[in-house]
Formats: sequence, C-alpha cells, structure tokens
Amino acid sequence: MYRWEITRAALEQRVFAIVRNDSYERLTATADTLLGAGINSLEISLTSPYALDAVATLSRETGEDTVIGAGTVLDAASARSAIDAGACFLVSPALDAEVIRTGHRYGVPVFPGVATPTEMVQAMELGADALKLFPASGHGPGWLRDVRAALPQAAVLPTGGVTVENAPDWIAAGAVACGMGSALTEGDRETVAKRVTELLQRLEDAVPGPPCSGPRNGRGA
Repeated sequence: MYRWEITRAALEQRVFAIVRNDSYERLTATADTLLGAGINSLEISLTSPYALDAVATLSRETGEDTVIGAGTVLDAASARSAIDAGACFLVSPALDAEVIRTGHRYGVPVFPGVATPTEMVQAMELGADALKLFPASGHGPGWLRDVRAALPQAAVLPTGGVTVENAPDWIAAGAVACGMGSALTEGDRETVAKRVTELLQRLEDAVPGPPCSGPRNGRGA
C-alpha cells in the first residue's frame, strides 16, 4: 500500500491502541486481547522488552485488515529497525526530521509528536503524515479547536490522557483519531472487550465540528 493508504487504514476507527508491557508474553497477550475485541490498529511501544519481536510476530500473523505500527521511535536507527521488523507506521513522542525521512524512504507513514502550533507547522513542512499531540493532557479539546481555526489542515492525533469518556470530545474538536494506552488496555479480557466496544461506538457516533465552534477555553469542551 501507499503511505496515504496505510495512514487511512491506521486511523480508520478514529483510534489506535498503544501497547506497552514488561515482557514479550504480556505484550503479545495484550495485543491479542485488543485485536479480538475489534481494534484493528496497534502501536507497539519500543519501550517494551522485545518490542521488535512482537511487531514482527503480529505483522506476520495478523490479517490484512490489521495495521501494526511501532511507537516511541526516537531516531533513524530505531525507525529502520522497526520497519525491518514489519512496522506499517511509526509514532514518536517528539519531532525528529530523520525519523520522518527514514519512514518515507521506505514508504512508511510517520506520526511525530508535537505540542505547539509552531511544532505542528514544522512537522507538516517535513511531510509528517499526521501529528501526535503529546501529551494531550496538557491541552484539551477546546485548545485543539482554537488551533485548528488557524491550522485546519493539521491532522492531529491526541495521545496521553485520552479516555473513553473524552475521546469523542477530541473528535468533535477536529482530531482525526486518538491514541490510547492504559485507559484502553487495563483489566481482564472481558473488561477490555467491553471497553473497546463502547469506545468504538462512541467514536463512530462522534461528529467532527468546525474549527471555530464550541467552547474556547484551554482545558476542553
């Protein structure tokens, strides 16, 4: 697939699950639980032990409808290793030009971390496929709505502090999708499955609003 096709597939559900754990077994078990619950886009954090092995296994064993990416990609070397392992997209908490260049060199979309309008513009100038707003807990849907009044072309992915309850608010403020970690993955298989079902329904029902509508305070809608 082309980069834009991968990006669209990765963000189709308006959420990608961030998976991190302290062992390969727990990492793949969490991923399996999320996939079984209906999530089709996973970011495997490179902060986890044997993360690249997990990326390779999941990329090899899941179907074409599943998009497996790598997260916490901090430099070009990590980007290339993740791509070699089979990562379909790369996510970073920071903005690094070499990570973007490496991903694009091999046809892989990159979602770098940004926290200000200046960083958003810089990331777009570098060709970022979407922008990870991190940490989202430091801002809020109202802040994003205000920023998108000036930068409506910014494809923003709030991550860090996003919950099942406030994810629809982020979508209504103009986010294209949300990244969710422990707020989505904590609990046993039944609990996670129920949470995922609720989240996917809420996001499907969420209606994106125009950039200038709604509350304009910095902490949310």
